[in-house]
Amino acid sequence: MKVVSLVPSITEALFDLGLTEHEVIGRTKFCIHPENKVKNVAVIGGTKNINIDKIKALQPDVILANKEENIKEQVEALMNDFKVIVTNVETIEDNYYLLKMLGNTFNKEERAQQFNLKIYDVLEQAKLDYPVKAAYLIWKNPYMTIGSDTFIHKILAEIGFENIFKDQTRYPEIQMEDLADADVIMLSSEPFPFKEKHIEEMKAFYPDKKIMIVDGEAFSWYGTHIAKCGDYFKGLLAEIHAMQR
Repeated sequence: MKVVSLVPSITEALFDLGLTEHEVIGRTKFCIHPENKVKNVAVIGGTKNINIDKIKALQPDVILANKEENIKEQVEALMNDFKVIVTNVETIEDNYYLLKMLGNTFNKEERAQQFNLKIYDVLEQAKLDYPVKAAYLIWKNPYMTIGSDTFIHKILAEIGFENIFKDQTRYPEIQMEDLADADVIMLSSEPFPFKEKHIEEMKAFYPDKKIMIVDGEAFSWYGTHIAKCGDYFKGLLAEIHAMQR
């Protein structure tokens, strides 16, 4: 079965489940994992600006899209000619069923179940001793954070962080002064590429707060990615524990 993936984390999941470059025949430019495999797969644009003509030329059997990451009109245009599966992952349970669906679709049921069990194990092993109030920033100019109906929020909550913006939804814009209640301010490495210099800028406002760069993929890439983040989460939580001693 030939598949085009319009979602970076799903592309990674397909290869993790055992599909080959002969089966995954199209991907976005943001599909960067696993590097040694995706380099051999045709690029069909970005997640928000897919090249429909390129996809038509590839003649896939199925296209995998996502409600949040792709543009509705572009996905609907593909539905005229192809079988398109539109995913929507907001919770850990959604992620479980995403992998189950991929396993069933591509005859990789056992491998999908192994990843699901590993993900639950990783999240079970990574737990804070007590809730830590966190602000998780995904964008600058304007600053944007995450509400309670996002996958990132669910991962934060799962490992013991209390999102100070849990009363909001999606990706609200915030001001610097809105971060006052946070014990820790997390600056995500994506989609905005926060760097050390941005920590220094924030330190001017909050000299006594813990401000850190966090791996955006570990929090936002659903699919199989979390199964590989056990050591990262343990290291992150060790840093938080050290901060509070």
